Amino acid sequence: MKACDLRTEYLINPIGIDVTQPMLSWICEDGMRQSGYEIEAHSGGDIVWKSGKVSSDRMRAEYHGELKSRQRVYWKVRLWDEENQPGDWSEEGFFEMGFLDKRDFVAKWINPEDATDSFYVKPASYLRREFHVDKLGNSRLYITCHGVYEAYINGRRVGDFVLAPGFYDYDKRIAYQTYDVTPLIRKGKNQVDVIIGDGWYRGTSVTNGKRNLYGDSLALYFQLEIDENPVCISDDKWEASQHGPILENDLQLGEVVDARLEKVDSYHRVKVEDFGTDRMICSNSVPVCEMERLKGEIRRIPNGGRIIDFGQNISGYIEFTLEAKAGQTIVLIHGEKLDGEGNFTQENFTESEDSRTQRVTYICKEGINHYKTKFAVWGFRYVKIETDIDISKARFSAIAVYSKMADTATFHCSDDRLNRLFMNSLWTQKSNFCDVPTNRATGKKSAVIGDMGVYIDTALTLMDCYPFMRKWLGDWRKCQFGDGRLDNIIPRNGFSDEIWGNIPDAAGWGDACIILPYAMYKRYGDIRLLKDNYEMMRKWYEYLLSRAKKKSTDIRKRYSHRPYRKYLVETGKDYGEILEPDVDNMEKAGKTDESVATAYLASSGKMMAEIAKTLGLNEDARKYAEIAENAKLAYRALILDDGQIDSNRQADFVRALVFNLLDEKEHRQAAEDLNQMVIDNDYHPNTGLLTSSEICRVLADNGYVDTAYKLLLQDTKPSWLYPVKQGATTIWEGWSINDDNELIKASHNHYTFGAISNWLIDGICGIKVSGKEIFINPQPNSQLSYARATYKSPLGMIESGWKYEGDKITYEITTPSNVTAKIKLPTGEEMISHGGMVHLQVRG
Repeated sequence: MKACDLRTEYLINPIGIDVTQPMLSWICEDGMRQSGYEIEAHSGGDIVWKSGKVSSDRMRAEYHGELKSRQRVYWKVRLWDEENQPGDWSEEGFFEMGFLDKRDFVAKWINPEDATDSFYVKPASYLRREFHVDKLGNSRLYITCHGVYEAYINGRRVGDFVLAPGFYDYDKRIAYQTYDVTPLIRKGKNQVDVIIGDGWYRGTSVTNGKRNLYGDSLALYFQLEIDENPVCISDDKWEASQHGPILENDLQLGEVVDARLEKVDSYHRVKVEDFGTDRMICSNSVPVCEMERLKGEIRRIPNGGRIIDFGQNISGYIEFTLEAKAGQTIVLIHGEKLDGEGNFTQENFTESEDSRTQRVTYICKEGINHYKTKFAVWGFRYVKIETDIDISKARFSAIAVYSKMADTATFHCSDDRLNRLFMNSLWTQKSNFCDVPTNRATGKKSAVIGDMGVYIDTALTLMDCYPFMRKWLGDWRKCQFGDGRLDNIIPRNGFSDEIWGNIPDAAGWGDACIILPYAMYKRYGDIRLLKDNYEMMRKWYEYLLSRAKKKSTDIRKRYSHRPYRKYLVETGKDYGEILEPDVDNMEKAGKTDESVATAYLASSGKMMAEIAKTLGLNEDARKYAEIAENAKLAYRALILDDGQIDSNRQADFVRALVFNLLDEKEHRQAAEDLNQMVIDNDYHPNTGLLTSSEICRVLADNGYVDTAYKLLLQDTKPSWLYPVKQGATTIWEGWSINDDNELIKASHNHYTFGAISNWLIDGICGIKVSGKEIFINPQPNSQLSYARATYKSPLGMIESGWKYEGDKITYEITTPSNVTAKIKLPTGEEMISHGGMVHLQVRG
């Protein structure tokens, strides 16, 4: 048995982390069961830590050697198999520390601008400095900025992080990056150049066009070391200019570039600023990078204009090469869709007209021009071209830009519409996972916490996004209000407490601070997530409970004298079950939704009780279990009428069932009623954001598999497959379709309703992972002739597929080594697998 896929803090050979007891993990290959492991680590030629043989089947261990700033540690692991026989040592992995002592920061913050006007979009700043090197050695650059940067040493780009340093609540924390720049340094004279743009720090990234959310001036922190000795730092010896080719840059609005100004002039001295280093951290996450590249087709549209169709809606930017005369201009405008006439439009954007341009204006130099966007990313499939340049020989590419996470799941079945739906979900996740999970790729790139509360299980299945999510949760903890409330959007995007902005009271949205760590713990088994976030979870839950203690005079009369009313949430502002079809969302938003809020008081209370018990906080566990039970009783008294849910909305039934808020008889009745409601609605959903991801699951899990499939495979509106039938390549924002087949003001690239794709993996193909266990419980139906899925889980690769062959169903299931997999077929047949392939054939 041998260890492979070595990770440190769930990252592959990370450089620049600041976790002082990093988690080392691996997966097993060959053999059946790991009975023990041994880790050996060395640094600078010396052994710095040995675990000794540990009798355990755990595939992770915390590093317990001493660590210091800048230290690189190489480590390897060997395993003992089920017969207690040792295998070979693994290949080595490594990790390298960032700064662990604030005294390591010796550079200064420098401001490249003489003066700023906070109203106008500004040019990029170009900074430079020469430095001399007498002796070459291991070279590291530690760098961050207010804004976003690209750094060059001797004309060569440093790293591949796009829009570095990423998005944070910069008032509270900001990450610096560590780069190995040894190959870029030469003996003698060297030059460093840095370009800084506005980014999230002071650019437009909100619906209302506000700017300067964190400040109205830029700044750079730069510390270059050779063999741990500073050789070039940001200080008052640097020069800067605002007279380079990037005349305007904005994360949302776009860039204006004059290629004739590529030789930057008019440099001036920088200003030293006292921003300190207390906020500076290592991200311990993955960078945002250029990923897939797409070629486009240039064609005419009915109104006579020209567009480039890249065939896939993405988030990213354009790269082109063309020949032109000096002063000629090309304008590229990015959008997601064409209108009913086949012409380019941005009318589906929710942003105001003056803040949604997604535009590149490029003024050419003489001859060959090459351009690639530096400081903006947009959501687009189509690019409108406005130019008099001959572009017949021009080359255009679209580059997808997102956090560098591997795909971890595949799905394929006999219905190509479902295959496209799955790919649409994956592309939508890629489009919106740009350092934080944005709720749309166009316009305002806001990280909405409630959407992820619904989507987290799907996110963890489709991509290797654990470090990405952990990094974002760090901002949640910093941004929480003292009373426990959480803004709906973190990091902040400029909204105050206003409808469709931030409603910090909102049940379901704030509860995401419990749902995310809980889901990640259940998937990965790493208890540190619960420890790190417990205080945040506790404060939010106590706040939600405080809403229940404030009583309203508007509560329905039939409830007023019932017991358990003190656990009914009657006050505060909620979004409720938004994005239901045929419901006025504006009418509901900002008002108390008693049934939704009370359901979350019960469900989150159950999670809190389990979390507290896991952490050994038994008194908290008892307390939260009691609250959850009483909230459940309050909810039932509110929602039930003679044992049945008193509602005509599917969402209320789904929520009660998935949260397990009913007794056994009520549960059966609710499932039967939900099934009938779906049938009566001609197999269409009328659920909204909070429950659409679960409706097929609760139907299938309660015996209505055929209805779940018919609902999933519906392709008239509203449905998951209607956008697929319309040619969608990403997930649309809800069911928001008008009768004239035009989208209302809604995104064509919004991940939340793609959460149904998790059911394709863990429902149709039945792959479920919880901690150290794998459960395989496929749910086949003859509406598909076959389905198969793979999932590269934290435990290793899992495959599950089934196929109808006459009156029989053939199952093929493969599970990794060192894991107990419990397999249950629809016939009731159960078995245990300890790794390898299982081939079964049963009557359908």
